[in-house]
Amino acid sequence: MQAPLYEQIYGFVYNQITTGQLKAGERVPSEKELADQFNVSRITTKKALESLAQEGLITRMRGKGSFVSEANIAHPLKHSAENTDKPDLQEHARAARIIGVLLPDISESYGFRLFRTIEEKTSEIGCHLLVKFTYDKQEEEEKAIQSLIKSGVDGLIVFPVHGEHYSKELLRLVIDGFPLVLVDRYMRGIPACSVHTNNEKACEELTDYLINKGHQEIALLSTPAENTTTLEDRLKGFSNAFIKRGLGLNPDHFVTNLFSTLPKSFESQNIQVDQQLLRNYIHSHPATTGFVACEYNLARVLKREIELMGKRVPEDYEIVCFDFLSDNFDAPQFVHVRQNEEAMGARAVEILGKLWNGATPPRQNIIDFDLMI
Repeated sequence: MQAPLYEQIYGFVYNQITTGQLKAGERVPSEKELADQFNVSRITTKKALESLAQEGLITRMRGKGSFVSEANIAHPLKHSAENTDKPDLQEHARAARIIGVLLPDISESYGFRLFRTIEEKTSEIGCHLLVKFTYDKQEEEEKAIQSLIKSGVDGLIVFPVHGEHYSKELLRLVIDGFPLVLVDRYMRGIPACSVHTNNEKACEELTDYLINKGHQEIALLSTPAENTTTLEDRLKGFSNAFIKRGLGLNPDHFVTNLFSTLPKSFESQNIQVDQQLLRNYIHSHPATTGFVACEYNLARVLKREIELMGKRVPEDYEIVCFDFLSDNFDAPQFVHVRQNEEAMGARAVEILGKLWNGATPPRQNIIDFDLMI
């Protein structure tokens, strides 16, 4: 099995040092020179040189370059391939692999089971884990990627931010061929591996459920969907349920200006704003009796507002949603789509392993869901 590219470059420089082709104090080829020589990105060569520096084989000097360490040459057996007390180069590098994980946030209703599975599978294969939260801000995502790359991660699992154009750091990783897996959503037109639910089909089934229950006027509730493939696909699935039955679709029934459920936004003041928006919608659309909420917390906000109006769920209004709050004592509040977060997390780690081994896994990896009645 062929070693990852950075390990091959590590081995190349390592061999030049230990065989005396590069002597103490001599300059080591730069990141750019190695990138040109091996036809790889500078992210790859930077990681190889940083690994050599961590081993004490070279010293890196900002603005000057990398040089063979005097201390290392004075003790050549420390890194000798003939030193049988040490694991070989490839095994040493593999044992030290680090996976970086970027998440907007996690909650009991969605994200916790995904993260827990990623941690479990990472531990099973002997890798370390570095975690950063982006709080759904593109600038935080870019800084987190830079930080994790600088820390020497071997691969990234990224839950991309909501409603933004793709960050330049994320695009650079794709262009450079860095091992990367997206979870929850994919990037249209970008050749990156992703693991996600079939959101279009899931939302269609939720909407079908309400139509089959006899609801004629149904609204969809969502945070802004633009540039967020998960939500765009859910809106499409909602529309499909009406189109396939030959039913009219009212554009007013797309309520996509809600914000309170975005990361770090589920606070009293923001919830009250969304409640007012929903109150206004219900008053201006009295025939609407069914609601498809794209997120669990939006369903909770709506339910609270309906009860404040003196109405009942599901007697007066019926709500279905994505995800749920796990509770061992009470049944879920709503009919909902249960996304298989455990399978999603396990598949993401599995795909990283395939990328490390030079395989080409499918771009889109779709995970099954369950409609919980």
